[in-house]
Amino acid sequence: MTRPFELVCGVVAALALFAIMVLTFFDVIGRKLMSQSIPGSLELTEMLMVLVIFAALPLVSLRGEHVTFDSLDSVLPKTVRWFQFKIVHLLAVAVFVGVGWLMWKTGIKFSDQGDISSQLAIPKAPFIYAMAVFLWGCALVHLGLLFRPVIDSNDTAEDNEVSAL
Repeated sequence: MTRPFELVCGVVAALALFAIMVLTFFDVIGRKLMSQSIPGSLELTEMLMVLVIFAALPLVSLRGEHVTFDSLDSVLPKTVRWFQFKIVHLLAVAVFVGVGWLMWKTGIKFSDQGDISSQLAIPKAPFIYAMAVFLWGCALVHLGLLFRPVIDSNDTAEDNEVSAL
């Protein structure tokens, strides 16, 4: 199940990043050779950056690549670390579901009002909806991690088997 999810998130992030790279390349060439920038290139780059960030967020969560503070892990009892792991992922689920819901509501508002970008007149609502969907995907990742056995990098393999309580 995670393979298609990773593929979708990865492809969206990669295509958006590639589009930013191509757009920037031609924008710079246009400015240097023809003294003419691509109209709306900054606006388009901003919208594509939203896709890069929010599509990559679930992948970062899935791979456990967020910044962590583990200075106290070596002195905390295993049970405390187990509860900490569970609480962190439970809070992450709640936050990502909540922020995703707020984004979805904002997308509805933008769609109803017909909000568009200032230079290129691109509708903003689809980007807001995409943000919500990727945030909910991130919530699903953390929900899955919530039920995963706790693996402690400070322990041996035998100790990790016990840490699942």
